[in-house]
Amino acid sequence: MKEEFIKKYIDKISISDINSFSLKNNISLNNNELNLIYKYVKNDWKTIIYGNYNSILNDLKSKIDIDKYKKIEQLFYKFKSKYQNLL
Repeated sequence: MKEEFIKKYIDKISISDINSFSLKNNISLNNNELNLIYKYVKNDWKTIIYGNYNSILNDLKSKIDIDKYKKIEQLFYKFKSKYQNLL
């Protein structure tokens, strides 16, 4: 049931939502970076939440500015830790 709620939420997420979230967290993404993250969120959310997400993080690290990547990685682990018990 939790997965269904998450899937419905992910289905509604737009690039604009990702951009707004990143800006609120002091990360300014260019269009390529934004599209890359959007693609991963939309297509690989199950892996990001439940699976081995290291390959996704490694791919992002190789394609995104290192300073932005570090901020994204910190946010990822912060929220992963915060919500892990609910998933």
